[in-house]
Amino acid sequence: MADGDRRSDRTVAAQGKLKVDPFDDGLDMALIRPLSRSVRLNGFATCLRLEQVYWNILGGMAQDNACSVNALLSHVDREVHLRHGGVKNFSALVRVVCVMRGLKAPVGAAPPPC
Repeated sequence: MADGDRRSDRTVAAQGKLKVDPFDDGLDMALIRPLSRSVRLNGFATCLRLEQVYWNILGGMAQDNACSVNALLSHVDREVHLRHGGVKNFSALVRVVCVMRGLKAPVGAAPPPC
Protein backbone atom coordinates (compact mmCIF):
# COMPACT_ATOMS: atom_id res chain seq x y z
CA MET A 1 0.00 0.00 0.00
CA ALA A 2 1.43 3.39 -0.95
CA ASP A 3 1.97 6.07 1.66
CA GLY A 4 -1.12 8.21 2.11
CA ASP A 5 -3.56 5.45 1.09
CA ARG A 6 -4.42 4.51 4.68
CA ARG A 7 -7.30 6.35 6.31
CA SER A 8 -5.18 7.41 9.28
CA ASP A 9 -2.71 9.11 6.91
CA ARG A 10 -5.28 11.33 5.21
CA THR A 11 -5.69 15.00 5.92
CA VAL A 12 -8.96 16.88 5.74
CA ALA A 13 -9.02 20.14 3.80
CA ALA A 14 -5.30 20.65 4.41
CA GLN A 15 -5.96 20.84 8.17
CA GLY A 16 -8.23 23.84 7.57
CA LYS A 17 -11.78 24.33 8.73
CA LEU A 18 -14.58 23.19 6.45
CA LYS A 19 -16.99 25.86 5.23
CA VAL A 20 -19.96 23.68 6.16
CA ASP A 21 -19.19 21.35 9.06
CA PRO A 22 -22.02 18.87 9.77
CA PHE A 23 -21.01 18.76 13.44
CA ASP A 24 -21.45 22.54 13.93
CA ASP A 25 -25.21 22.20 14.31
CA GLY A 26 -24.92 19.66 17.13
CA LEU A 27 -25.30 16.44 15.16
CA ASP A 28 -27.19 13.94 17.33
CA MET A 29 -25.24 10.68 17.03
CA ALA A 30 -28.32 8.73 18.20
CA LEU A 31 -29.82 9.41 14.76
CA ILE A 32 -27.30 7.09 13.09
CA ARG A 33 -28.24 4.12 15.25
CA PRO A 34 -29.79 1.38 13.09
CA LEU A 35 -33.17 0.11 14.19
CA SER A 36 -34.95 -2.95 12.84
CA ARG A 37 -38.73 -2.94 12.75
CA SER A 38 -41.20 -5.53 11.62
CA VAL A 39 -43.42 -4.07 8.94
CA ARG A 40 -46.23 -5.42 6.82
CA LEU A 41 -45.97 -4.44 3.17
CA ASN A 42 -49.21 -5.11 1.33
CA GLY A 43 -49.95 -8.08 3.55
CA PHE A 44 -46.42 -9.56 3.66
CA ALA A 45 -44.48 -9.38 6.93
CA THR A 46 -40.84 -8.38 6.66
CA CYS A 47 -38.14 -6.68 8.70
CA LEU A 48 -36.74 -3.30 7.67
CA ARG A 49 -33.49 -1.99 9.15
CA LEU A 50 -32.98 1.77 8.90
CA GLU A 51 -31.16 4.42 10.89
CA GLN A 52 -33.28 6.27 13.45
CA VAL A 53 -33.26 9.48 11.39
CA TYR A 54 -35.09 7.69 8.54
CA TRP A 55 -37.72 6.26 10.90
CA ASN A 56 -38.27 9.82 12.17
CA ILE A 57 -38.70 11.15 8.63
CA LEU A 58 -41.07 8.29 7.74
CA GLY A 59 -43.10 9.10 10.85
CA GLY A 60 -43.41 12.71 9.69
CA MET A 61 -44.39 11.65 6.18
CA ALA A 62 -47.01 9.25 7.57
CA GLN A 63 -48.40 12.01 9.79
CA ASP A 64 -48.59 14.38 6.80
CA ASN A 65 -50.59 11.72 4.94
CA ALA A 66 -52.79 10.82 7.95
CA CYS A 67 -51.69 7.18 7.80
CA SER A 68 -49.40 4.75 9.58
CA VAL A 69 -45.75 4.17 8.68
CA ASN A 70 -46.77 0.67 7.53
CA ALA A 71 -49.40 2.13 5.18
CA LEU A 72 -46.87 4.62 3.82
CA LEU A 73 -44.28 1.88 3.22
CA SER A 74 -46.94 -0.32 1.60
CA HIS A 75 -47.71 2.54 -0.78
CA VAL A 76 -44.00 2.92 -1.65
CA ASP A 77 -43.70 -0.84 -2.19
CA ARG A 78 -46.83 -0.99 -4.37
CA GLU A 79 -45.82 2.02 -6.45
CA VAL A 80 -42.28 0.79 -7.12
CA HIS A 81 -43.75 -2.53 -8.33
CA LEU A 82 -46.34 -0.82 -10.54
CA ARG A 83 -44.01 1.83 -11.97
CA HIS A 84 -40.68 -0.01 -12.15
CA GLY A 85 -41.35 -3.72 -11.66
CA GLY A 86 -39.87 -3.71 -8.17
CA VAL A 87 -36.54 -2.91 -6.60
CA LYS A 88 -33.72 -5.14 -5.32
CA ASN A 89 -32.90 -3.05 -2.23
CA PHE A 90 -36.07 -1.73 -0.60
CA SER A 91 -34.16 -0.18 2.33
CA ALA A 92 -32.11 1.90 -0.11
CA LEU A 93 -35.30 2.99 -1.87
CA VAL A 94 -36.79 4.12 1.44
CA ARG A 95 -33.65 6.10 2.28
CA VAL A 96 -33.74 7.84 -1.10
CA VAL A 97 -37.46 8.62 -0.67
CA CYS A 98 -36.63 10.26 2.66
CA VAL A 99 -33.74 12.26 1.19
CA MET A 100 -35.88 13.37 -1.76
CA ARG A 101 -38.53 14.63 0.68
CA GLY A 102 -35.89 16.83 2.29
CA LEU A 103 -34.60 18.07 -1.07
CA LYS A 104 -38.08 19.05 -2.23
CA ALA A 105 -38.82 21.07 0.89
CA PRO A 106 -39.32 24.77 0.13
CA VAL A 107 -36.32 27.00 0.74
CA GLY A 108 -36.44 28.33 4.28
CA ALA A 109 -38.89 25.66 5.44
CA ALA A 110 -38.17 23.85 8.68
CA PRO A 111 -36.49 20.48 8.14
CA PRO A 112 -38.50 17.35 8.93
CA PRO A 113 -38.49 16.43 12.62
CA CYS A 114 -35.52 14.30 13.68
